[in-house]
Amino acid sequence: MSGHKRIEQSIGEFIAARYRDAVEIGIGNNPGAARVVAAGGALRRCTDIRHGISHEGLSVTVDDIFEPDLALYAGADLLYAIRPGIEMIPSMIALARRVDADLLVYHLGFEIYENGGEIVDPGTVLRRYHRRSDQKSVD
Repeated sequence: MSGHKRIEQSIGEFIAARYRDAVEIGIGNNPGAARVVAAGGALRRCTDIRHGISHEGLSVTVDDIFEPDLALYAGADLLYAIRPGIEMIPSMIALARRVDADLLVYHLGFEIYENGGEIVDPGTVLRRYHRRSDQKSVD
């Protein structure tokens, strides 16, 4: 298994074991983690700004994280992104706060936003930039 696929598998397993209603932001052409989360019964949908993104068995909805449709995310217990552009992070944090969901990000290389959030390590380093208020997520 290649390095990226192993990382996506690890992230997907971590999410599927701890969350029940996750939304992946910016899926692009990288459905690996989403497939694992979906197989675990924890994926609501994936979003991407680009039209025409589709992955068999996954629900992909067009949305702009800079002007998100709140209805797509309301009630989710987790928003997550794998290798998003760093410029997306403030909008994802704001969205996670508005819908009161955890926000987990797997960064490209050694990128982090501001203080880097809380480190979560399920075999690869994730950053939690927001924790939902009910504190039900388990590490």
